[in-house]
Amino acid sequence: LLRRKHSRRNTKKNMKNILLLDAYNLIYRARYSGMNKGDNSTIFNFFRGIRPLVEKFNPDITYFVLEGRPKKRLEASPDYKGQRVYTDHDGFNRQRKEIISIVKKYFPFIVVKHDDFECDDIINHIAEKNHKDDNVTIISSDTDFIQTITKNIKLYSPVQKKYLESTDYDYVSWKSLVGDKSDNIEGFKGIGDKKAKKLLSDNTLLEAFLLKENNSVIYKHNMFMIKFHELDENEITNIKLSSLTNPPDWSKLKDIFVSYDFNSMTKKEKTWNNFINTFNNLERNMTYVS
Repeated sequence: LLRRKHSRRNTKKNMKNILLLDAYNLIYRARYSGMNKGDNSTIFNFFRGIRPLVEKFNPDITYFVLEGRPKKRLEASPDYKGQRVYTDHDGFNRQRKEIISIVKKYFPFIVVKHDDFECDDIINHIAEKNHKDDNVTIISSDTDFIQTITKNIKLYSPVQKKYLESTDYDYVSWKSLVGDKSDNIEGFKGIGDKKAKKLLSDNTLLEAFLLKENNSVIYKHNMFMIKFHELDENEITNIKLSSLTNPPDWSKLKDIFVSYDFNSMTKKEKTWNNFINTFNNLERNMTYVS
């Protein structure tokens, strides 16, 4: 599937609707939002939030993209994301693994992971290379995906509940100047949003800035850390794909949700049917390979 070649450019009529889910982004969002369901709150909030997204975009194919180890970025900067503090006071690690397991076993999604690349790089690759002629929607609150936006590739923030727009300046260059605290990428001292945009509005100003001291080296390093990495042929072959081998067993999934006391999703037959019917189009388009 990831090596699909187009014999001719798709017309608007036969363009597919592709949904790319930033899996960990959505799982972390579920951890801190929604209803409190005790020990399984993250699981409940995740699956409660997936349905309206699939319903809204009605995709033909949905990818659930997992994180790998950012090997190249860590080689370039060992303290990449090193400032982040991870806690498990709410049993998050267990719930995260359970969410992934349930998706793999019961949902008509294509689960994707590359052990040596972040999901951002893989999502960008799938959008730009494999579905460049389709209508693609990326679901993530990570603004780094602004660099992927094109006429056919859109970015929808589930937090802001709206599409994010591309910038009239080069997003990667801007972020290389201001830095990214969330990823532990240090920007230039004294360079904020306004000054960065001013530098990018005039190549002469930017060139003069980069000639000072070690600025060019830092700028190129930050560009490498922020810009999505392209995969070579060998790296592409190491992308791991998994999907259902048979149609979803919704009755077994319901039993699991009942055991978790997810009553608002399962108690009324109509509510449960509305939930599973949301995925009908994905089921029809899923290729089941034993």
